[in-house]
Amino acid sequence: MIYQTVGSARVEIVDYLRVARRRLWILLGVPLLAASAAALVVLIGPDRYAATSYVAAPALVGGTAAQQYTGTQAASQFAAAFAAAVTAPQVVDQVAGDTGVSNRTLRDGLSVAQVGASSQLTLTYTATDRDTVAPVLTATAQRALAFLFASQVNIAESEVKVANDELTTATQAIDEWEKENKVRQPDRLYQSTLQEIATMRQQRLQMQAVGNGRGVSEAEKAITDGQKRLDGLGPKLPEYQSLLAQRDTASGSLASARQGLQRARAQSQAADPAQVTSLGAVEAVDRTRALVNLVLPVAGAGLLLAVLLVALVEQLSRGRATPAVAGTTAGRGAAPVPTQPQAGPSGRGGDDTVVLPVVGDANRRSR
Repeated sequence: MIYQTVGSARVEIVDYLRVARRRLWILLGVPLLAASAAALVVLIGPDRYAATSYVAAPALVGGTAAQQYTGTQAASQFAAAFAAAVTAPQVVDQVAGDTGVSNRTLRDGLSVAQVGASSQLTLTYTATDRDTVAPVLTATAQRALAFLFASQVNIAESEVKVANDELTTATQAIDEWEKENKVRQPDRLYQSTLQEIATMRQQRLQMQAVGNGRGVSEAEKAITDGQKRLDGLGPKLPEYQSLLAQRDTASGSLASARQGLQRARAQSQAADPAQVTSLGAVEAVDRTRALVNLVLPVAGAGLLLAVLLVALVEQLSRGRATPAVAGTTAGRGAAPVPTQPQAGPSGRGGDDTVVLPVVGDANRRSR
């Protein structure tokens, strides 16, 4: 059987090339216009200057567990912490107050990069005012390092103060207890009384052995007096020992806090900006790199926009052409469709050829 189709729904590459050739002015004009505008912005813009400050503080990373950044990820953690500190609101406000540069300009111009996998960092600042580049880098490095390490000293000092206050409170509680009970160091007094009673009992045995009745009587009296003191101190000892335990705990906390303060001060000294930072020369920014970094992405975005515009224009063109073609077809009419099979030359029923209805030019081509 032979079928005659109205048309083909397939779109081949030649169709795309035909559309591209017809809309070439859009595909070339939009990217070229966007790239020209970007290049103009770079070329007529003010001169920009940049410098780099190097931060190398190996004593702050790795080493003992007492340091702030340890382990296999110590260098990356230090780099991330320093980058976050550079743009922290507190640091930015301090640098803005030191240099007179606005906060927004500082955030836009500052950048931090890690040198490979090491703990060395580069702090770069780019601005239109050459005189502010070096002061901003110096102030930023100082403030960021102080934010990371000097703050640890402040925290350690506050911990020492709290532990010292707790020890003072515990000591005062013991003094007040002794004044109230009119006895000092009852735990030691209790122990000494026990020893005294044990000695008196031994002496009593010796006096009894030699028949010294008067000595035995004195020893028994001393034993009785000592036992009375023990009976009076016994119920008070638990409360006093609890106060002693609180004092011992506060004393241990104070010793630990002082060790932490010593470590924090050592880290703060190792982060001295005068020792760990070095500032490079201030140089003008090369416009060629800026052109490449800006023009190429803008041109690519312009090309994408041009493709979308071409697709939109083609869609609108086809939308306008469809009603016109439909009207022309309706005016010409359609060929009648046979409802009964016709006999062919052989006299059989007409099942050798089936003619499908076609419209317009397709009808003429079939004839």
